[in-house]
Amino acid sequence: MSALSYAVTDSTTMLRRNLRRLTRYPSLTLMLIGMPIVFLLLFVYVFGGQLGAGLSHQLNAGHTGRSRYLNYLTPGIMLMTVAAAVQGTAIVVAMDMTGGIIDRFRTMPIARASVLTGHVLASMIQTLLSIAVVLGVAIALGFRPAANAADWLGVLGVVLLFAFALIWLATALGLAAKSVETASNTPMFLTLLPFLGSGFVPASTMPVGLRQFATYQPFTPVTETLRALLTGTQVGDNATLAIAWCVGIALASYIWARHLYSHRGAR
Repeated sequence: MSALSYAVTDSTTMLRRNLRRLTRYPSLTLMLIGMPIVFLLLFVYVFGGQLGAGLSHQLNAGHTGRSRYLNYLTPGIMLMTVAAAVQGTAIVVAMDMTGGIIDRFRTMPIARASVLTGHVLASMIQTLLSIAVVLGVAIALGFRPAANAADWLGVLGVVLLFAFALIWLATALGLAAKSVETASNTPMFLTLLPFLGSGFVPASTMPVGLRQFATYQPFTPVTETLRALLTGTQVGDNATLAIAWCVGIALASYIWARHLYSHRGAR
């Protein structure tokens, strides 16, 4: 077998290991899915009537009040789901680093990249399933996307790319953490970024300093790209900015994660 074949086989084994671990800790997955659903219900039914009335009719034509806000909010909740799901990635990576299993893997004749690849692939599957559940809840509440087949493919592509980038970032944070408790806290800033972007309200309604931060942080162009694809509005240059942010975060996080994995032992 070639080196590539060995790497694929070892990565598949590590993927199977991490998927089995997810089934042994269902409470973690439920917690990560539950938080976005709680925020979805809270903002739609508590704040949705008032916030929906203040939205531009151009954003969600044909919808009013709470229904309009649900259509506006759902893309931001989808990205919050990604940010919440990758928190679990950092936790399980830190569990491996602090439990000594990484040292055992290093003594085994397996492709070194397969360990991190298994974590990333398992997290991608968990994240996509989480988004499917949250999107199903949004549709049950009345979310009615105007996307066609091509738009849905675009949504899937953007979500996959964004999740891939954040998962590698969470993997690096898990490798850098000195304990599992630290790893559970360090990715939490990612769940705040949708609030400080256009996930819940338009950035144009924010004070000047916060509006500038919201405009130039990575969650905003990704949110606006998903919103445009799902609601049938113009994407503009948001897609280009979103892809650039995703590629940049993924590349920097991958390099950081590989460096940490190669130079740090169990703690």
